[in-house]
Amino acid sequence: MADVTLMKTPAETALAQAFESAKTLLPGNVESRSQAFELFTQRGLPHRRVEEFKYTDLRAVLRDIAPFASAPSADEAKAALQAAQALAGVEALQVPFVNGHFVRNAVDLGALPEGVEIVPLAEALASGHDWLARLSPVKWASENPVYQLNTSFMADGVMIRIAGTVDTPIHLRFVTAAASAVATATRILVLVEEGASVTLLETHESTDGANHQPNDVVEIIAGDRTNVQHVRVNAEGDKALALSTLALKVGGEALFNSINVVAGSATSRHQVFAVLAGENTNLRVNGATMLKGSQHGDSTLVVEHAAPYCESRELFKTVIDNEATGVFQGKIIVPHHAQKTDGRMMSAALLLEEGGSMNNKPELEIFADDVQCAHGATCGQLDEDLLFYLMARGLPKKEAESLLVQAFLGEAVEFVENEGAREALIGTVEGWLKARA
Repeated sequence: MADVTLMKTPAETALAQAFESAKTLLPGNVESRSQAFELFTQRGLPHRRVEEFKYTDLRAVLRDIAPFASAPSADEAKAALQAAQALAGVEALQVPFVNGHFVRNAVDLGALPEGVEIVPLAEALASGHDWLARLSPVKWASENPVYQLNTSFMADGVMIRIAGTVDTPIHLRFVTAAASAVATATRILVLVEEGASVTLLETHESTDGANHQPNDVVEIIAGDRTNVQHVRVNAEGDKALALSTLALKVGGEALFNSINVVAGSATSRHQVFAVLAGENTNLRVNGATMLKGSQHGDSTLVVEHAAPYCESRELFKTVIDNEATGVFQGKIIVPHHAQKTDGRMMSAALLLEEGGSMNNKPELEIFADDVQCAHGATCGQLDEDLLFYLMARGLPKKEAESLLVQAFLGEAVEFVENEGAREALIGTVEGWLKARA
């Protein structure tokens, strides 16, 4: 039988040409980049026949490849950061990136809070820093084509080491402010040492009207007895194709909470790959997605209970207006040795109009026999009785709907410990609802 060769799309050809031009100019090891791009090339852009991308066909969506952004001038970076609004009112250590490049002069690396150490990734790649050996800690992520593209093209980012209790939140601010479409590939590595605790804020913003193509990866390695609170906001521009990956490796007796709030971009896919590598660890991963118009929002999750006696909770809430499309794909994996696992995953979608759609695909892969695992998925409309109750007391229909939507999304947001971040997230929900009204 003759081999079947899948023809390359114009976007795949453009990516190959861009990589050939850039691979020797980018900092770091050319061989490791080439290996990552070769893995990507073997499969190409994922499409609907690839099970993990069944509902988000990147081959169909990514028709043209935007050029990778160059570093902004100091004035351009300053203006971009001043215009950015996501979580802007939350007191935190700002670690900004503009057009995919670390704004070095905005952070005094010699006067960081006690227990915080930051190394610019471009410098680390050029010098072969020891911490680079800890990149790619999760195999589920490293086998992913979106992650492989980031590895191939990553030009900048930071590596952060946390030791002890850090009271000041660290805010990773990603802003794309180019007037025309650009692509970015940033990589963040956060090393949370044994017994340390930290709050990480992460916001992604870009200008409206430009088909920006960010592909950002955040990797967090949390040691034993750590406490990490992670809050992420997608406020990308209305034409952006936003790809993002969160890879987690969490040690024993640790607490890790993460939430991703989506209000922006034309098409987005946020991937979470988590490995619970030590016993008695508690993981919570939540999502709150608000879609309108023709937006497409994909939340994909893989949680591997690689050690016994761990607990995970995943709750994803999606609100869909107009003709938008939501996607949730979640998988909990329990190997045979991970006895006493407790894992529960839930996706709930609220359809505000008849034109919207939601695709749910929760899965369990269980090879142990002493576990408690469950998953569920629901889709529905606003409760007509509750809506009538509120309107009967004088509320206009849109206000009554807004109150019910806030209550629906609030369950995913309320666990955020940092009061300022929690209030800002509630403000994001209220802003989306106000724009709808």
